[in-house]
Amino acid sequence: MATIIYKNALFEVNGVDLSDHVESLTFNYGSEVQDETAMGDDTRINKGGLKTWSLDVNFHQDYTAANVDATLFSLVGTTACYEWRPQAICSTAINPRFSAIGVIDSYQPQGGSVGSLLDAPVTIQSASDVARATAAT
Repeated sequence: MATIIYKNALFEVNGVDLSDHVESLTFNYGSEVQDETAMGDDTRINKGGLKTWSLDVNFHQDYTAANVDATLFSLVGTTACYEWRPQAICSTAINPRFSAIGVIDSYQPQGGSVGSLLDAPVTIQSASDVARATAAT
């Protein structure tokens, strides 16, 4: 069994590699569930519906050119290309590459308490299907 210590994920936004600023990344993938229960059924009958995905990423903020804020601020409410992998190495069967078009629905460019590291959480919602590839790239 190939287990992974999650410590070197890859995360790109429109080709800009922000991996070295990512503190945490969560890929949420699911399906809407539709109730198909009808008269005479004794149990709820559910049917899988449209797929849904989102990304929750927490960045250590950086306001310098081509970094976190310069990349994300103008993308709020617009679509962009995203790519992520469990490890920042070639994609393989044990390190799949995920890519999709998404829209930033929330971005907190500033916030925290005195003495804390300035972080910038962002939530990205689906604007396309997610592609999952295992071919070496």
